[in-house]
Amino acid sequence: MKRFTVSIVIQAPAETLWFLLTNATGYPTWNATVEKIDGRIAPGAKITVHTTVAGRSFPLRVTSFEPNRRMVWSGGLRLGLFLGTRTFTLTPANDGTVTFAMHETYRGLLAPLITRFIPNLQPAFNMFATDLKSRAERRA
Repeated sequence: MKRFTVSIVIQAPAETLWFLLTNATGYPTWNATVEKIDGRIAPGAKITVHTTVAGRSFPLRVTSFEPNRRMVWSGGLRLGLFLGTRTFTLTPANDGTVTFAMHETYRGLLAPLITRFIPNLQPAFNMFATDLKSRAERRA
């Protein structure tokens, strides 16, 4: 099964990263992989992410929201036939850095078929993390 993941150490407070990750209108100013996000990134909210990478839009729901720690976006087909889940995790260290991790997994009856058509998103994941690091460290 396909899975994409990235992790990077960022010299900035978790609050700075959280602000960037939850400010939907700000994504295009720092993230080269996101054209825009419709909606408000909040617990239980519906959002639509318009990407530059796949050239399409993804309707998602914010299914987990733990400020300055963890957030999950999920979307897919009804009846659990296919579900994609992207998890963002912030892990502060004693030295003032934060490890940002992001991973995406797919499951459901149709996942083996649908994931065949999902391109390699690893370069986009790497770019997302690098862009986040760059903006957060400039803000800190």
